[in-house]
Amino acid sequence: MADHSHDQHDHVVGTMDISEHEKTFAGFIRMVTWGAIISIGVLVFMGLANA
Repeated sequence: MADHSHDQHDHVVGTMDISEHEKTFAGFIRMVTWGAIISIGVLVFMGLANA
């Protein structure tokens, strides 16, 4: 079985370095934003080309 007897002082709230997490999240948001813009642009072009 797994040993779940962790020391209570392993982690102190507020001390973890999250700079890599923030950069990854910012990149994800940028990618989603550009993906949405490109998708909307393609749909507008398809609508205009079909008119």
